[in-house]
Amino acid sequence: MTGFEPRVFSGVQPTGNLHLGNYLGAIKQFVKLQDSFPCLYCVVDLHAITVPQNPVELENAIRDIAAAYLAAGIDPKKHIIFNQSRVRQHTELAWIFNCIARMGWLNRMTQFKEKAGKDREAASVGLFAYPSLMAADILLYRATHVPVGDDQKQHIELTRDIAQKFNNDYSDRIAELGVGVEMKVGDETVNGFFPLTEPLIGGEAPRIMSLRDGTKKMSKSDPSDLSRIALKDDADTIAKKIRKAKTDTEPLPDTVEALAGRPEAENLVSIYAALSGTTRSRVIEEFAGKQFSVFKPALADLAVEQIAPITAEMRRYSSDPGHIDAILRDGGERASEIAEKNMVHVRDIMGLLNR
Repeated sequence: MTGFEPRVFSGVQPTGNLHLGNYLGAIKQFVKLQDSFPCLYCVVDLHAITVPQNPVELENAIRDIAAAYLAAGIDPKKHIIFNQSRVRQHTELAWIFNCIARMGWLNRMTQFKEKAGKDREAASVGLFAYPSLMAADILLYRATHVPVGDDQKQHIELTRDIAQKFNNDYSDRIAELGVGVEMKVGDETVNGFFPLTEPLIGGEAPRIMSLRDGTKKMSKSDPSDLSRIALKDDADTIAKKIRKAKTDTEPLPDTVEALAGRPEAENLVSIYAALSGTTRSRVIEEFAGKQFSVFKPALADLAVEQIAPITAEMRRYSSDPGHIDAILRDGGERASEIAEKNMVHVRDIMGLLNR
């Protein structure tokens, strides 16, 4: 992106046990990106409190996400790992963005409709407005790229809309203060303070589905424990869940296209591809014509091989909460330095006296 220093930001909510979907759809991508970009990886605890939380469980869940980041291989010395609530500028910029975003934009957010359910009037204002906080999380660091699952694309589009409206609304002031950066918007080169962040949706399984229903996303909140593989599951539990995963009666086809209309089969093939670092086409080549009685044990062995070392490392880190807290504290201080530098400019742009 022209003019902006490349930077990655992303985060995971501390709400319940991490599962395979969190790892393949997010954390595994985080690890790969740290070799190419400066990265900030956040435990987004302020997003978690849009619904009621038990304080003790929330504290533990925050540490669990940080432990997962570390266990997966994110380097807290080269990059920044922190929890969102340590950096007060997140909420400050979120309020500013609440005043930039339009009600119609937020009304179109499909995740609010899904999470609020039928009784939308009983949902918290925070649940309705949290896409503005997500935009603030990203743009506070002027992040140019965000690794997300494909179900989060709408939120990145909203982040871009907010950034573009801010840049347009305050274009004269940005130019006057000389704090803008040149960037391409379509065929035009414009000057703006915030980048139009790009989503990074990678891998063969950008959205991992339930093991019990291939049409639904794998979720921490699903009442069936058999619907997900938790990162804390032991080898026997992982094998049992894959063995009981819902499938159809047909053997695996000889092309990826032939998986269409077979959501459970497609999901298991995608999981295999993502875990092995290959493509779905390669998986199909290997297992074409095979029954699930052959494929499932191979998938179970692969899942155990990939997840067991992470589980062991998570347990090791979790046994020393003081060490995790020190990493989060250090990361929070480093993130705050970047955040305040950018917020000084935002306040100046808007005419808010702050120095």
